Formats: sequence, structure tokens, C-alpha cells
Amino acid sequence: MKYRTLGTDPGTRREVSVLALGTMLFGSATDEKTSFALLDRYVEAGGNFLDTSDNYAFWADGGQGGQSEELLGRWRRSRGVGDEVVIATKLGARPLAPGTGYVDNPEGLSAKAIREAAERSRDRLGVERLDLLYAHIDDHTVPQRETVEAFAELVAEGTVALLGASNQAVWRVERARALAAAAGLPGYEVLQYQHSLLRPRTDIPDGLFPDGSLGHAGPELRGYLRAEPGLTLVAYSPLLKGAYTRPDRPLPQDYDHPGTPPRLAVLREVARETGASVNQVVLAWQLGGELPIVPLAGASSPAQLEENLAAVGLELTGEQRSRLDAAH
Repeated sequence: MKYRTLGTDPGTRREVSVLALGTMLFGSATDEKTSFALLDRYVEAGGNFLDTSDNYAFWADGGQGGQSEELLGRWRRSRGVGDEVVIATKLGARPLAPGTGYVDNPEGLSAKAIREAAERSRDRLGVERLDLLYAHIDDHTVPQRETVEAFAELVAEGTVALLGASNQAVWRVERARALAAAAGLPGYEVLQYQHSLLRPRTDIPDGLFPDGSLGHAGPELRGYLRAEPGLTLVAYSPLLKGAYTRPDRPLPQDYDHPGTPPRLAVLREVARETGASVNQVVLAWQLGGELPIVPLAGASSPAQLEENLAAVGLELTGEQRSRLDAAH
């Protein structure tokens, strides 16, 4: 396994494995026995960066979520896991009532909601301090200063280490970080957005977020990362939920454009040249690029996890990387 550093403050920064394990469906679609086996194998391989959210997986039973965090808490206790494993969770998008969703009825990012949600997450996970806490979605109904100050209070109290944001417009992330910096408060240091080798159209809202396709790490966000070396991108759905390799998993509609076939063709060429799988090439492309990217890949079977873990050791040549970057 290889590792990179999240954060810049010596008191809160963490060394994490370059491949994060998504646990969104652990405790719901992925049963406890399988989930525990995947977690055990990931840690055995040197992995130490787990990702969850307080609303995973509310859609599975029409509830409010919490199954993933609860399972991770049970696994931690049963295995005696401590600070050596970094667990990132998110708040802000938990439905306030069963049968509702995060678009129409989210917990939001008020000071009260942040404090209460963070406490519930700590209880479910069985930890005194959340290693990394994200604002899961934006909340335009609350002044950003209130949100920034509420997160900073948790850091000051020692119940949260690192802060992050996901699925927000870049200008909103920058405004929040500027507010924090001006006040001498900790701000977002980790950004989580969907990112993969294939590039989506930006003129089609993805349907998940009320203000458009804010879930994608587009050119503006990638430029922001280049300009702010203290930031790290955690890239979710790098394998597009199996769409690279599974005929039963078609690409989302926003990848239906003339640039997709050429990139897929080069991807398959590089896979043949390296003897690796298409998925492994995608992960290796992210891992070895110029931007600080941690791929966040889920797994529902041991075979999927082993395939992903093997990508950490795959080194693409400069020429192969150039071809992948240039295809359009």
C-alpha cells in the first residue's frame, strides 16, 4: 500500500492509504458478514481510509440512514480497531423524516444541525473524534459564516479533526474557505466529488443536486486543486458503478457524447498493453496523476476488492498517461 497526507496542520493531519474504501452499502445491500470480510481484507492489505455518511443508506428501507456508520461501529468494536483506521463521514443530507429525501427534507448545515448530526455519527461509529467530517451537500438557507463557525467549533473541542466539503459549487467552497481563513478558523481541506477517466457533459444536470451537476470534478474544480496545493480530492465513483466493464451497467446519460468512445478505445489499448483490467487502469491513472487524488471505490465482493487493491501497484508510463489524457 502507498500513503498520502490529508491536511496541513500537524495536530490534525492524517496519513491515509492512497485507495479509500467506500462503505455506502455496508449494512444494507452488503450484508454484515461480507462487509466485515471486506473491511478485514482491506486493512490487511494496508488500507486505512474508510468513507461513509450519516444518511447511508436511507433509500434502502425508506428510513433516514445510519446503517453504514452503525456497521462500521460494530466492526471497530469487534476487531479492536482504534486511531490507525481513518473514518470519514458526512452530514447535511440525512432526511429529517422517514420516507423523505435530502433534496426535499435534508438536515442541512445550520449550527444546530451540524452539532447534533456530528454527535450522532460519533455515537454510531463509537469514536470520540471524527477523523474527517464533510459537509455532504450545500445549504443555501443558512449563512455560510454560521456553517463555517459551527464546523470550527467541533474542531476546537476536539471532536472533529479534518473538515471537508462535497458536491458544492467551487465558488461556494472558496467562499467558505475564505471566511474561515479570515477568521483564523480551520476550513475545508478535503473535497469529495465524482471523478473518473471519462468526462461527463456539463450542460446536463445530473439530477442529484438541486443546483445542477455539482457532483462532478469538472475543469473549474481541477483548476482550483492546482491553485491550492493544500487541498486533496477524494474521487467517488471512479469506476462509474461498474459501467466500464459490465454490460448491465450502462453509462449515465451525461457520458453520451462524441468524446467518450475515443477515451474508451485508448483505455482498452492501455489495459491490453499492461495486462491489467480496465478498472485497474482507471484507478492507476488517478493515483499517478499530477493532482492529489484519492480514488474512493466501493466493493461488494472479495474479487472486486482484490482487483482494486492491485491497481495501487500499477505504474503507467508517461506515454500511456499522455494518450489517456489527450483522447477526446
